[in-house]
Amino acid sequence: MSTTSSPSTIDQQNAQLEQLVADVDRGGRDVGGITGAVLFCGAIAWSLFQLWYASPLPFALNLGIFNDTEARALHLGIAMFLGYLAYPARKSSPRDKMPLIDWVLAIIAGFCGAYLFLFYKELATRPGIPTNTDIIVAAVGLLLLLEVTRRALGAPMAILGTVFVAYVFLGPWLPDALAHRGASIERLVSHMWLTTEGVYGVALGVSVSYIFIFVLLGSLLDRCGAGNYMMQVSFALLGHLRGGPAKVAVVSSAVNGIVSASSVANVVTGGIFTIPLMKKAGYGGIRAGAIETASSVNGQIMPPVMGAAAFLMIEYVGIPYTDILRHALLPASISYIALFYIVHLEALKLGIQPMMSAGQPRTFLQKLAGWGMGIAGSLIVMALVYWIGIGVQAVAGDAATPILVVILIALYLWLLRVSASHPDLPTEISITNPVKPESWPTVRSGLYFLIPIGVLVWCLTVERFSAGLSAFWAVVAMVLQMLTQRPLIAWFRKQSVAPAAKVGVSETITGLQEGARNMIGIAIACGTAGLIVGAITLTGLGLRMTAFVELVSMGNVLLMLLFTAAVCLVLGLGMPTTANYILMATLMAPVVVELGAQSGLVIPLIAVHMFVFYYGIMADITPPVGLATFAAAAISGEDPIKTGVQGVTYAMRTAVLPFMFIFNPLLLLIDVEGAWELFLVVGGAVLASLTFAAASMRWMRAKATWLEVALLLLVTFMLFRPDFFMNYVAPKYEVRPTTELLKVAAEMPPKGRLVVQIKGMSLEGEDKQKTVAVPLAALPEGNEATGDAAGLARLSAAGLTVMALGDQAQIAAVRFGSQARRAGWEQGWDIAEVKVPNPNRPSEFWFYVPALLILALIWFKQGVRMRREGMPQPVSA
Repeated sequence: MSTTSSPSTIDQQNAQLEQLVADVDRGGRDVGGITGAVLFCGAIAWSLFQLWYASPLPFALNLGIFNDTEARALHLGIAMFLGYLAYPARKSSPRDKMPLIDWVLAIIAGFCGAYLFLFYKELATRPGIPTNTDIIVAAVGLLLLLEVTRRALGAPMAILGTVFVAYVFLGPWLPDALAHRGASIERLVSHMWLTTEGVYGVALGVSVSYIFIFVLLGSLLDRCGAGNYMMQVSFALLGHLRGGPAKVAVVSSAVNGIVSASSVANVVTGGIFTIPLMKKAGYGGIRAGAIETASSVNGQIMPPVMGAAAFLMIEYVGIPYTDILRHALLPASISYIALFYIVHLEALKLGIQPMMSAGQPRTFLQKLAGWGMGIAGSLIVMALVYWIGIGVQAVAGDAATPILVVILIALYLWLLRVSASHPDLPTEISITNPVKPESWPTVRSGLYFLIPIGVLVWCLTVERFSAGLSAFWAVVAMVLQMLTQRPLIAWFRKQSVAPAAKVGVSETITGLQEGARNMIGIAIACGTAGLIVGAITLTGLGLRMTAFVELVSMGNVLLMLLFTAAVCLVLGLGMPTTANYILMATLMAPVVVELGAQSGLVIPLIAVHMFVFYYGIMADITPPVGLATFAAAAISGEDPIKTGVQGVTYAMRTAVLPFMFIFNPLLLLIDVEGAWELFLVVGGAVLASLTFAAASMRWMRAKATWLEVALLLLVTFMLFRPDFFMNYVAPKYEVRPTTELLKVAAEMPPKGRLVVQIKGMSLEGEDKQKTVAVPLAALPEGNEATGDAAGLARLSAAGLTVMALGDQAQIAAVRFGSQARRAGWEQGWDIAEVKVPNPNRPSEFWFYVPALLILALIWFKQGVRMRREGMPQPVSA
């Protein structure tokens, strides 16, 4: 987008971008009349149903209670019905007309999708004995699901689903490596459509329970103005810095990524302002588009939503939602810190100066004091909120909830009054003559937007509600805020309340409708991914994948990870991130854990799932396909392929991280003991991300020589993987006899990992041995067991039953769905060795010292070179 474009040209480009977001996220059809009314009301009804399902009201009133199967069927039925209404058959199809055939397909698809709900009682009386009607409905449903997948998600996803269905039929005629017995049509459609093993499996269940409510929360936040508030705050805090617009793009995308699941929407929302400003600042169109793409796509790795993957991980990994957030936080944060540093280095390389005035000149100490006071003030406020809440709960007991609600309402009214006493924030940022907003007035004008997010965090971390229930209360707070914020601000300003109330109602209804339409493609993706998973479980392809990957990688874990990353990138070129993650989590995650265990490497399951998720996201940037890149290129007016290539360069920091936390789980905050170790892990990871950014850009204080690049990469590796070097000094574990298994389990710290080597016979009849681990929770309150009894109790809680046989031990049982089962523990196998941390091993963090010395040497040498060559030494950000 040129800064000299006429208003009409800019309006036309904005309309095209809005249409792109609509096509990708909500379906491109925009019709009026009866069709438009049905689509609008159907979306509203879907949102209301999901709110009802997520709320505690059904059980409190004993009314409208849906079991998991009924809810999944109704969810998919509505999604397929709305999918045919919202998504035209072809890109060339008119967006303002609704063909009769789409009406027919929508009704039939809705009926087939909801079949398990409509005839649940009848189907429950004849499990495994489908009638002809059941078979016909299931077969038609499969075909219609693939067609609506083609419309909503593109041909590659539909083709992939078709290939897996064909694989079920063609098993007997395939090569030995892929061959299986095959299945009849009756067995296929029954497995896929009439059970919860296929389409109505885990992925669709997560879509019903978690994803919808969080997507709805994000839609409501965006509709009420929170997205604009975050953008304005980012400009107020960063707009005056060197390369300010690029830094604004990074920070605002990270903040928007907290609640957004759409890379394209993230690009368009912020990029429409930041990309032209970056071009004006001197970055050029290709770099500007690439920076916006890299920052927007990475919004999906930022907790709490993570492009819906966080909720899928709950089911696949089997750990609480709060643990998912804890594991995801550090990698996401250092990825954004590195990108922030990259755009700063680009500004230094290009000689870009601040394009906005920062107001009164301030010394470095004044700036440091200002930032320190701001951070300290924020921490003090958060601490006060926490301790007030905890204090009220301790004093008031059962009456704490209404008291806290009253306090929250009072805080909300006070923040609204503060906001009403100042002018509203602008909804746009001037591209031709940008002016930095005042920091504190901008921040205080919309602090009430943080209340629903605060409710979400409180319910998750303090009340320990489920993710779905926590999001429900956050949505309730959001809806109440949307209905009241404009009328109350108008009342505080002594203006007419009725028009403002009307706008609030309209925004709320629109937010509910847009949230549901944003969910159509996600729900369909989860259904189709379930189709793929069902084919895998029906044919046993998962076991064949282990053998195939082992053959390709020759048992080498690094080669196996490279192969997995390549598959993620290829699949991601043709399917959305959520579907890519589901497929790779089903196919490859267990394989990586299994082959790693056979190589003696303990890879936490969450690390593997994060690995495939990160590389699925990378596909959104990688040319030649990548809708986020195309959206950014449309704004910048540059070639999308060149923009994508540059974006890949910026995204290298994200591509490296998964390999680091696979081999060093400390980066996922696993096995971190104590505040000092946490400080070292976080500090080392942040510094490593900065040194890698400097190496990839060939610039730190000045342009780096190739020797300095090599040294920077060495420093990066030493900071990310200090354990690699310490392993040559002293082994990580020492071996204990199996007779001490129960003693070790009893003495394990809470959430500590029990590591053992097991051996036995595989399903193929081969003798195998592998190293496995499982986290052991503390004994529940009231359980005062000690010694071996405590060890048995903790193992049982992890899903293990162990039988002692003299000086040997055997795994008697592994509970289905437990942490131990997911980690690869095998029933009937012998425990060969018990491994405990080596008490004589020096701290691996000692290798930070030579890394810091090398980094200091590079810094000093570049400073000398700059002074010798008379180069300016920039000190300002």
